[in-house]
Amino acid sequence: MNGAEILVACLEREGVDVIFAYPGGASMPIHQALTRSTKIRTILPRHEQGGVFAAEGYARATGRPGVCMATSGPGATNLISGIADAYMDSIPLVAITGQVPQEMIGKGAFQETDVFGMTLPIVKHSYLVWDINDIPRIVKEAFFIARSGRPGPVLIDLPKNIQNQRAQPIFPREIHLRGYTPERGPLDQVALNEVIGLIKGSKRPMIYAGGGIISGEAHAELREFAERAQIPVTTTLMGIGGFPETHPLALKWLGMHGSVVANNAANEADLLLAIGVRFDDRVTGKVEKFCEHGTIEHIDIDESEINKNRFVKLPIVADVKPALARLNQLLATSGCERVAATYTRYPEWYRQIEAWKGGKDVHPFSFHDTDDAIQPQYAIRLLYELTKGEAIIATGVGQHQMWAGQYYDFDRPRTFLTSAGLGAMGFGYPAALGAKVACPDVEVIDIDGDGSFLMNVQELACAKVERINAKVIILNNQHLGMVVQWEDRFFAGNRGHTFLADPRSPDEIYPDYVKICAGFGVTCERVTKKSELKPALERMLAAKEPYVLDVMTPYTAHVLPMIPSGGTYRDIITE
Repeated sequence: MNGAEILVACLEREGVDVIFAYPGGASMPIHQALTRSTKIRTILPRHEQGGVFAAEGYARATGRPGVCMATSGPGATNLISGIADAYMDSIPLVAITGQVPQEMIGKGAFQETDVFGMTLPIVKHSYLVWDINDIPRIVKEAFFIARSGRPGPVLIDLPKNIQNQRAQPIFPREIHLRGYTPERGPLDQVALNEVIGLIKGSKRPMIYAGGGIISGEAHAELREFAERAQIPVTTTLMGIGGFPETHPLALKWLGMHGSVVANNAANEADLLLAIGVRFDDRVTGKVEKFCEHGTIEHIDIDESEINKNRFVKLPIVADVKPALARLNQLLATSGCERVAATYTRYPEWYRQIEAWKGGKDVHPFSFHDTDDAIQPQYAIRLLYELTKGEAIIATGVGQHQMWAGQYYDFDRPRTFLTSAGLGAMGFGYPAALGAKVACPDVEVIDIDGDGSFLMNVQELACAKVERINAKVIILNNQHLGMVVQWEDRFFAGNRGHTFLADPRSPDEIYPDYVKICAGFGVTCERVTKKSELKPALERMLAAKEPYVLDVMTPYTAHVLPMIPSGGTYRDIITE
């Protein structure tokens, strides 16, 4: 077998069923080998960034490593945003790049870049293959590293001459990585018993759960823990879906645009149980003031996260799933029965939380609706009602991303796919394509903004040709909405190049997505009136092909609540 064929055989042995790959000179032998594979579906994105975001969508929807590939030079550099995104959000990803022949490396050859060096700060591990006989070991190690412990991206850079060399492959059954021990040792029983003691002594406890709940497949254990301990739960943006948002103990998510009740409860708790989180600045605000007077306990699989951003009183380095399972055993032993509906253990705390909610009309988010104009929040809530919460939602980055998290309720993990840590515009639609490939029987919808959607609009061609039935709702306000909001709040409304339409024809809808989509052979419908929205959404959901719904919304709408950057929960803006 040649090196390219060995690589493909290794991918098959790892259970890879789809790869998002854009060909080029330095990766052509691999593409030739892929044409002979009967197990791997090769999907051609129309841009390498679209390919890596699609691989991420696949990984986020399934928990399995997504796989993408590009050629050397500009192909490899076009993967970098997606690799960084996977690194920030702890997403398992294997990115493969072709490289110029070994004898040309370091000589400024055509389409040569040092992608190995460029990506060092944003990968969990990386390989530059230097011997054809190493390919089986490297591929097996790459997939193990990507999905074990705290997941993340791994890069394999493969020179073209090695792709063409021939060898008899030896596929390893086991791997041994010196110094890498992703599986944690025995649980710290003393520390876990201390957690139970803290819970029993608490009057205002809160659970603050992050993306580690989802990547650790610990959502069932978290729910049992909350129901046994009768403790309210808030999540991070990455943790959305890790705890059912329609549950009586759920306060939705916290942070800059999180709910008032979640921010108040997390900061005024006397015990904050932080599980699988990293104390991101968009959650904590002024970090030293976050839960300033409470005792913080932190469970995380990654020791480097302990005390990195926020000092905690009780750190526990452990896989969250077995740690929560053990805590549930301890609660059961101490007589804490699992309760699914009515909670009585902390009556004063529950009353305070209900007061912060402000009643049924603002539970936990509210907005000022209009008779004819389509408010973006209304569009998302209507989508939730029509789908009954059963869809996978991907988003771009901006106001629409926050509104999607606020007004669509997520009761299951891996149903909210968003670029949280990196905040990469253009993520939503390719990610939706990857998720739909992974979950063809589930409705997958990208809630996007006009600015974010345009960044990878070329993937409409991929959806059409590959018959990937992912839907798009563009909340089109003709502006870079989140930047406009900051201009309104902090720059006296002065517009710094945030109007996306033609200033000479401000009333013209530009770009015209109906015409753009028509050029790709994809159906697009524009909606301008509130009365038109529901039937249009129903047509979109009924469609058996890619479908874009261009929903015109006011640019004056702001995402509220909002905690100004560097502020605290007491600085929250609600009007």
